[in-house]
Amino acid sequence: MPRSNIRILDGNTFVVSEDTGDLEATPSEPTGLFSLDTRFLSKWVLTVNGERLNALSYDDLQYYEARFFLVPGMATHYVDAKLSIIRERAVGGSFREKLIILNHDEKPVDLEIRMDAGSDFADLFQVKDEIVNKKGEIYAEAETDRLRLGYRRGNFRRETVVTSSATARYDKNGFAYSVHLEPNEQWATDIEVQTIAVGPGGRDLRMGLTGHGPERQALQHDLEQWVKNAPKVNTEHPWLGSTYRRSLIDLAALRYSPLSLGGQTLPAAGLPWFMTMFGRDSILTSLQVLPFAPSLSKTTLRILAALQGTRFDDFRDEDPGRILHEFRYGETAAFEEQPHSPYYGTADATPLFVILLDEYEKWSGDVALVKELERECRAALRWVDDYADLVGNGYIWYERRNTDTGLENQCWKDSWDSLHYRDGRLPGFPRATCELQGYAYDAKMRAARMAREFWGDPAFADQLEREAAQLKERFNRDWWVADGEYYALALDAEGRQLAVLSSNIGHLLWSGIVEHDRAAKIAEHLVGPRLFSGWGVRTLAEGEVRYNPIGYHNGTIWPFDNSFIAWGLRRYGFAEEAATIANGILDAARFFDGRLPEAFGGYDRELTRFPVEYPTACSPQAWSTGTPLLLIRTMLGLEPHEGHLSVDPRLPIGMGRIEVLDIPGRWGRVDAFARGRLDMHQLTA
Repeated sequence: MPRSNIRILDGNTFVVSEDTGDLEATPSEPTGLFSLDTRFLSKWVLTVNGERLNALSYDDLQYYEARFFLVPGMATHYVDAKLSIIRERAVGGSFREKLIILNHDEKPVDLEIRMDAGSDFADLFQVKDEIVNKKGEIYAEAETDRLRLGYRRGNFRRETVVTSSATARYDKNGFAYSVHLEPNEQWATDIEVQTIAVGPGGRDLRMGLTGHGPERQALQHDLEQWVKNAPKVNTEHPWLGSTYRRSLIDLAALRYSPLSLGGQTLPAAGLPWFMTMFGRDSILTSLQVLPFAPSLSKTTLRILAALQGTRFDDFRDEDPGRILHEFRYGETAAFEEQPHSPYYGTADATPLFVILLDEYEKWSGDVALVKELERECRAALRWVDDYADLVGNGYIWYERRNTDTGLENQCWKDSWDSLHYRDGRLPGFPRATCELQGYAYDAKMRAARMAREFWGDPAFADQLEREAAQLKERFNRDWWVADGEYYALALDAEGRQLAVLSSNIGHLLWSGIVEHDRAAKIAEHLVGPRLFSGWGVRTLAEGEVRYNPIGYHNGTIWPFDNSFIAWGLRRYGFAEEAATIANGILDAARFFDGRLPEAFGGYDRELTRFPVEYPTACSPQAWSTGTPLLLIRTMLGLEPHEGHLSVDPRLPIGMGRIEVLDIPGRWGRVDAFARGRLDMHQLTA
């Protein structure tokens, strides 16, 4: 089935096109060639003899390349087509396109081949808001051997330079070829599109990037090595293996290289809107994929540590010790029309940074990194105690100081209406969500281990453990909703509960802050009919006032959310419930060709029979890509234990046999095996 958003990407560069390969930006679709938060091509339309082309088929060959098979005219002309056009496209450091024209006629033909090219140089935020209001100068310069499109505003400059291997005639709106083809003859040309991003001092910012290599062969080799280095998953399950491979490939595609940081890569959050570093998303994705791609954790930690907050800056919501939320390189960030340069307005990335450092050491044995980042880790813990406690009662709170463009909700459910009282009213500020307190508890417990074992500071370790115990006691008193037997979504500044049932309670399990005598009730809620749809756990329970099965954070199902919920259930011994969630999410993955989206509808499985797509979900998205990997870890019970890998499998019915071979860690590489009961109906479906 043709798609109107063919996507190829390679870390810092991505292309979203029509199924013909054309780029023609519209207000409702992020079409174009994007890099560094800027659209470098908004128009790239191929015609032959003045006629637009139609797609016979297309092939997403790899994440970084695609091929389009085209003919002139409408579908009714296909049977008589005497001309074929092939567009081969790849991204990797730059944008390359090979055009191949084949004449199938018995007569020679003369062709006028044209590519209309243009750029609005829109900032990605402008594209998302559907308001492209440029304050600088857009220009186009046709030279004898190239077309130069550009935008300048002060010392901010972006350029797109187009060249061709075949001789072309360039004008300000594109370029053209006059081609004569004999019967059964073909013609081809290679087109290269280079993107240039000039910053202060006239330096090309892209020179700071180390791409995966500009040539297809280098990109292919990089992908092969990436897959080769990951554990091998063999399974009797009909689609788990293909879902795992899809996740590995998408994870490779989402590797992002921040500028001026030596070519290190960390997971970008997702395409199309979030192809940049996100503190929370990069950390949680790194946690998900630790048994499969541990190198991402190390670079994520180092990069976020290098950009840790050092001062008080109300515009960027920055504090000393705070881990960034988001970093952008586009025009609106450069001219401080929005604060993402970087922006620190998130309350969860800072404790999560500490959690990832400890978990990474447990897997890798990389004591050197734990010692290297001791100062940053202590600064993060100080932020939790000194700057995040806005009310003075020992909890993490948030309230934006940048009231114009900062985020209102600085938790993972960051949409404006994701937090509310039972009657649907929105609370004032500051706000404290339940999972933030779980992260703080977990961070203190993990930091205590690192302080005792690696930093040589047992007194600090004892202090952290006392503080964690006190936090756990307070939390279980203040957050427990007695008439529903679950934890409140949040507290307001007066200590009143936002007593609604939400998926956030699952994060409390993986953090360990839940009292054991209450865990069974939490598990019951998570797989009960109000939260669990059959496909996964809804963000908000059915029956709550603001519940909406296609509400962004008020009833949809987020695969990443479910993966951490399942992991938390295993931590508390609820293996069957964890397997139920894993089974639902992995069943849903097959309807998305193994690529789980950011979110999908929370409709009951019996009602829809298939997961309903959320219209603006990112895909691929990093923590959705990491979801199958964490679910595999959870089902097999893979946990580092005293320098060894512990395996305690609990598979859902229908999973069959799973082998995970060459799992990397401080133990070298080991294998894990598990066998579950097959569902014969599933195998024949």
